[in-house]
Amino acid sequence: MHESCPRGFDQALLSGHLDGELTQAADQRVRLHLEECPACRALFDQIRSVKETAMSTQFNEPREEQWTERPAGPVSAATRFTGWFLAIVWALALSGYALWQVATGPEGLAVKLLVFGGLTGVVLLGISILMDRLGEARSDRYREVKK
Repeated sequence: MHESCPRGFDQALLSGHLDGELTQAADQRVRLHLEECPACRALFDQIRSVKETAMSTQFNEPREEQWTERPAGPVSAATRFTGWFLAIVWALALSGYALWQVATGPEGLAVKLLVFGGLTGVVLLGISILMDRLGEARSDRYREVKK
């Protein structure tokens, strides 16, 4: 834990100074303050040390096959496809049955409006998201970038 500046200096400016993100006037103010304040100078040295350590740390890059989200083999691909297919068919059948029950059942108009209105809203949101994603996919400047 580091003590706060006895002069009330905004220590958040130290990171900006280290990263070169301050205006010329603010940068000058920080440099002058660091010359006069040992507490802020010690904190600045700690921040710089952490940054240097983080920037010099080497990470093992995963193999390319670890980045992909594709199934590992043909059996895995077949079971994944079959599982998704069955889950989607089940969800559609269950939803269709539930909607049919609400539409033909004795429920009042308010219940029917709530169910069909909510479903319509969800479908419209899904269509909106799909349209946005398809539009972005055409103009995505990073689509050729590998992970």
